[in-house]
Amino acid sequence: MINDNHRKEQKSELKRALLRFSRDRLSVVGLVLVLVVVLVAIFAPVIVPYPQHVGNYIDFSQADAPPSWQHPFGTDEQGRDVLTRILYGSRVSLMLGVVVISMGAVIGVSLGLIAGYFGGIIELVIMRITEIFLAIPAICLALVVSAVLSPSLYVSMMAIGFRWWAGYCKLIYGETLSIKEEDFVEVARTLGFSRFHIIFKEILPNLTSVILVKSTLDVAYAILTGAALGFLGLGAQPPTPEWGTIISIGREHLPKVWWSSVFGGLAISVTVLGFNLLGDGLRDFFDVEIE
Repeated sequence: MINDNHRKEQKSELKRALLRFSRDRLSVVGLVLVLVVVLVAIFAPVIVPYPQHVGNYIDFSQADAPPSWQHPFGTDEQGRDVLTRILYGSRVSLMLGVVVISMGAVIGVSLGLIAGYFGGIIELVIMRITEIFLAIPAICLALVVSAVLSPSLYVSMMAIGFRWWAGYCKLIYGETLSIKEEDFVEVARTLGFSRFHIIFKEILPNLTSVILVKSTLDVAYAILTGAALGFLGLGAQPPTPEWGTIISIGREHLPKVWWSSVFGGLAISVTVLGFNLLGDGLRDFFDVEIE
């Protein structure tokens, strides 16, 4: 009976939360934008009008053609369809964002849990290293790593992810300090469960909502950072259709040939806006605070 009542309470709370989320128009807009970008990335090889233009295709007879029915976003300096390259570029940018956030979450969450639960010298070492990384802007460290190594999409993902874990570590560390004093953790200790069981089976599941909200918000910043590296020539290299690289190449022909830079910038703006709106909606949905 008690379990049935508890399940009913959980279902009613979930319904109220979903209703609250659906009434937030900006959150719904963010969800729709993110879903559109994800679907475009998944089905890009099928929906792009000129698949051969994804690579190092050249047709100077169509070079720098303005937007038209044949090429809605115009063509670039090599005669490649800009719409095709931007649609396909969503795969590159989303992959970068997901890989960076996955790296940051796995490393940062693990270290934050360990530092917060064990304390002592372990906490001191982990948190001092974390503070050092937090003192260095992500874009600066990524620039240095990408410049030292051979610039590429994979190097840029590793370079950005090399710094991104610190934010997760600090957040999870603070959350762990408060949760480890809860009654259910004390019960697990009394029952003789191991420390790692308590950390990853008892504490971690209670941090899922915090991690999800932060990850959603961070995807936008990771995509922006990756685009910045591509714009500076230290990210994905041509002919890879990455949004930052498309804007960088297009700026050389401004203001006459404006479409590559403008539509590439719009793609980044829409994607970042979608993830930010969705992240804000999830933050209200789960009622969590993210610094």
